[in-house]
Amino acid sequence: MRVAVVDIGSNSIKLLVAARAPGGPLVEVATRTLDVRISGGIGSDRPRLGRQAMEQGVAAVAGLVSEARRLGADVIDAVATSAVRDASNGREFLDLARAATGLEPRILAGLEEADLIGRGLATDPALQSLRDFHVYDLGGGSLECLSFRDRALERAASLPLGCVRLLEMFVARPSAPFDEADALAIGGHVRKTLRRSGFSLPVPPGFAVVGTGGTLTTVRAVAAARRGVPLERESALVKVSLLRELLAELGPLDLAARRRIQGLPPARADVFPTALATFLALADLGAIQAFHHSLRNLRWGIAAGLLK
Repeated sequence: MRVAVVDIGSNSIKLLVAARAPGGPLVEVATRTLDVRISGGIGSDRPRLGRQAMEQGVAAVAGLVSEARRLGADVIDAVATSAVRDASNGREFLDLARAATGLEPRILAGLEEADLIGRGLATDPALQSLRDFHVYDLGGGSLECLSFRDRALERAASLPLGCVRLLEMFVARPSAPFDEADALAIGGHVRKTLRRSGFSLPVPPGFAVVGTGGTLTTVRAVAAARRGVPLERESALVKVSLLRELLAELGPLDLAARRRIQGLPPARADVFPTALATFLALADLGAIQAFHHSLRNLRWGIAAGLLK
């Protein structure tokens, strides 16, 4: 049996086609990410999806659903997260996606999204040795925070700290260099929101820290490109010192120059400094030195449930 998951995120729309290998492990048949940002306006008081963004998003969803069907998926599940969840016209977007695909996409609540991310991480063989750990998944619209003790989920929080949201709130000119004032404003807001959330920080002694989402994937991709190796051969342990070095290097560049950085997808070049500043604020508050990066998050959690 093959299952497919289409994840309609704020900054990208992703597909995973997965199956169970002999013996039970979840294995990837195919994966694809489209950098289609539907979340323009998410930083406003009343977020609303624009007509063009919805049309591009629906076309992306329809294309990925068609690909899943070509690959023989027996079941296809489509889910939407922060951008659609927070938009005043999010239901309209889902109606358009249903008309284009014949599927019934569903909106995940914040804590449901966090729980499914945790389930996805549980399928990652590289994390099997971790018992007590925190997880931070940074998306375009939200930051999901999870705490596991003895591999059981103890606490979860979904916070409005996504990098696209913060970009719109604090960076007046995304095409200009990312200056120290931008970093200070974003860092202060991230720390204040985390403190108010009640999520336990700093990270308790003995706990590992796992990071997921496009930002850390991009950090590894940039580092891999500079070494001339595939992303899979770049260390999955992403040191906070590397995040600081990248922000110090890329922050002073304008958008056109950032788009020329090897390994940095041009569609993410505007939001990348904001995302780095968000992770650095989190690391400072949590006394975090490194993140264990995993590519298995929300889609893998849903797929694991479909293949239970």
